[in-house]
Amino acid sequence: MQACGLCFWLWDPFRAFLRKAGIPKQLIDRFEGESKYKMTRHILGELDGMGDDGWLIQRRLLTELCQLRRVPDDNAPDPKKAMEAIRRLRQLAIEHGELVEADRTNAQQRGQEAKLRQEALVARQQKMAELRGVFYELAKGTDLQARGYSLEQLVGTLFTLNEIPYRPSYKTGVEQVDGHFNFQGFDYLVEARWRSGMPNHADLAAFKSKVDGKIASTRGMFFSIAGFRAEVVSEFGRRAPANVVLVAGEDLILVLEGQVSLQDALLYKIRRAAQEGVMFAPLRERFG
Repeated sequence: MQACGLCFWLWDPFRAFLRKAGIPKQLIDRFEGESKYKMTRHILGELDGMGDDGWLIQRRLLTELCQLRRVPDDNAPDPKKAMEAIRRLRQLAIEHGELVEADRTNAQQRGQEAKLRQEALVARQQKMAELRGVFYELAKGTDLQARGYSLEQLVGTLFTLNEIPYRPSYKTGVEQVDGHFNFQGFDYLVEARWRSGMPNHADLAAFKSKVDGKIASTRGMFFSIAGFRAEVVSEFGRRAPANVVLVAGEDLILVLEGQVSLQDALLYKIRRAAQEGVMFAPLRERFG
């Protein structure tokens, strides 16, 4: 308790340290307003009542404190006294064999976290394989309207699977938006089309009008499985600022096949649009 109370003065660094040590956020929030000494005492008391799970968190907190080689909060009023408390804590931990046990616990925890990451990776790969299967089944279909709606869902699932916040199809008054996502601080409206023909100038202009009707930083991403005609892209890019990024079916296939991650695909296309004004940068030019 003394080590925590002396090492921190501002609340934000203290909360961040507790979270890093594995203290549940709800436990920290519960004792908001208490002094750091009292908060630490209450938290340790709560952890005592959590059995083995609480014991593991206590060991992790102890290890994080004992590994400090300097005061983590530059605003701490007495850094010398704080480090003396840390040294005393470290000495007691060594005398009681706690650091050895804590190191063993941390190693077990790291092993468990690595196992969970591997399991999550395998599960994601399986879901991507399922999504590929859905795409190729849709390609065989003849109901164009149903296929277009399914494409909206597929794009949303792809983004969600890659942990990019995505809002599915919605309406704003009389306006239909196929989707929305946020990437690197920018909002993107989505148009998803799976038609037999490629979009014309009017199709791109209509979508750009939706984008331009939102807040200035909003951008657009137009998915067309049929692709885009070069003359339409050239003419549209010449007349309008490049705040719309174009994605063709062959681009989507490269992502679904795992030849390029969705994040890298987005970065490539967005950078080409932002730096060179290129609305349509085929992924095969870089990743094919």
